[in-house]
Amino acid sequence: MSRLHDALMQYVEIRRAFGTKLTEPASTLAQFVAFLEREGASRITTALALQWAMAPQGVQRATWARRLSMVRGFARWLNALDPQTEVPPPGALPGRRRRRRPYIFTDDEVCRLMAEAARRRSRTGLRPLTYTTLIGLLAATGLRPGEALALDTADVNLDDDLLSIRQSKFGKARIVPLHASAGEALRQYVAHRDALCTRPHSPAFLLSEQGRRVLGNAARRMFAVVSCAVGLRPPLRGRRWGRGPRLQDFRHTFATRRLVEWYQAGLDVARELPKLSTYLGHVELGLTYWYIEAVPELLVHATTRIGSTRVPGGSR
Repeated sequence: MSRLHDALMQYVEIRRAFGTKLTEPASTLAQFVAFLEREGASRITTALALQWAMAPQGVQRATWARRLSMVRGFARWLNALDPQTEVPPPGALPGRRRRRRPYIFTDDEVCRLMAEAARRRSRTGLRPLTYTTLIGLLAATGLRPGEALALDTADVNLDDDLLSIRQSKFGKARIVPLHASAGEALRQYVAHRDALCTRPHSPAFLLSEQGRRVLGNAARRMFAVVSCAVGLRPPLRGRRWGRGPRLQDFRHTFATRRLVEWYQAGLDVARELPKLSTYLGHVELGLTYWYIEAVPELLVHATTRIGSTRVPGGSR
């Protein structure tokens, strides 16, 4: 192994020791080090970092900027050990990632997606059962897809209809109560799952065809296939998934519906919002406010609400 490869392993180990998962950066930086080795470089230079960061074509500039920012963090740490390491300057590749406008599923679309998932081919019967349950669980709870896939059987309390979320995006554990209908659906899943897979190879609650934990990449691919089948995405080409609704959009749909219901009921949404923020596991309230800005219907509700609280003379 090269000196740069050894340095990267040490960098990742140190970062993870401080509580950072560093999953994507570790993989991406390994590609960068491999690129440097192919170029015959023994040290990081700004020129090579820029060349590598801008290699992908047909992507947003924000993607280039993100790749360079990962290199910058590694280079900054390595520079303390080897002053000849060049650290790419901030702003060398400006680019702000535009947050995608959420797709809000209708009830009919959720039903069609679940029905299509139930028709997936399967040797054991687990694949359609698990993906139907995954879609229903995301729609009913607003969990992040990664949180749902990370659930172990021990995290699902079906006696009290509670989920223990331990592997959250921000490391913020929380308890998520289930609606009675969702709890009943999960109990049915458990009964069928245990009959189909008597000796699972994983403690995961949602099991793959092989009795293992469902991986995020596999779940996204399957959802893309199902979405195409019901007409929510263009047909897939090769290994490309195309653009369209994502598993994450079930979370957006859940949050949006709660906010719309509160506005329609005449509730003080500003007072209710912290409850939704806590339920969703947001680390700050501003992340929940984003839904009001991102969904036109909510923005209309909010504007109407603000307008109705104005007093004559234009003050609030």
